[in-house]
Amino acid sequence: MGRWHNIFWYAMNVSPTDALGYVAAILTTSSFIPQAVQTLRTRDTSGISLGMYVMFTSGVVIWALFGLVSGDGPVLISNVITAVPAGLILHRKILNRERRIP
Repeated sequence: MGRWHNIFWYAMNVSPTDALGYVAAILTTSSFIPQAVQTLRTRDTSGISLGMYVMFTSGVVIWALFGLVSGDGPVLISNVITAVPAGLILHRKILNRERRIP
């Protein structure tokens, strides 16, 4: 009963505001995943602006830091999860640019 009981108890004690935030975080983060998977699978970054992706990835990391220092769980979790594939895609874009692949 241990772990699942604790997870259930925690979920039942989430405020309505945090619950709304978690739903939004799940939707926005999961919407990013299919494009990230396709980009990483094909290695095609020709449709991605390097400048935009640097700003996007930086913003995601800063939002995660904001979530950490403010104690905002939905903001922290969604942005940490998004930062991983965003960082991988940015890395791929930089590698492709160095190799002169669009």
